[in-house]
Amino acid sequence: MTVSYELYLIRHGVAEERGEAWPDDAKRPLTDEGLSRIRKVTRGLAELGVSFDLILTSPLVRARQTADVLAAGLDPSPAVAAIDALAPGGAYAALVAELGKHARRTRIALVGHEPGIGELAARLIGSRHPIEFKKGAVCRIDLDELPPNGPGNLRWLLPPKILRALR
Repeated sequence: MTVSYELYLIRHGVAEERGEAWPDDAKRPLTDEGLSRIRKVTRGLAELGVSFDLILTSPLVRARQTADVLAAGLDPSPAVAAIDALAPGGAYAALVAELGKHARRTRIALVGHEPGIGELAARLIGSRHPIEFKKGAVCRIDLDELPPNGPGNLRWLLPPKILRALR
């Protein structure tokens, strides 16, 4: 399979617990530990030589913070754009349409939430079984074209613990 596009799916980092302190789930931020862990995940990705041309993220605060940490920690720093299609309950068709707008970019990261990010990964590789993403996990799926028109190739799925250990 000739690699034309690298799609990186990333689950946001550890966020504040749901509850009275955060009545609006969309505004729950990453914890200090969550921010620290995502910085270490970013260093691990850099150590592997990973870079992005663009980061598309859910507009929820915790995902946006994750995307911003990734962008700040990678060289060159990619642009970040929030799209509703990556929010919980976002539509696959809307995401595919958004990816089609960025067909000139060959390395795109998508930052989202479970179970959506795991369901998206499964769909992109032609599986009916969702892939489990821990908070801060990253997978790479290679595609022949954008928007995807057929199953991609799952190259790797790395849990955050492994990425944080890379230096």
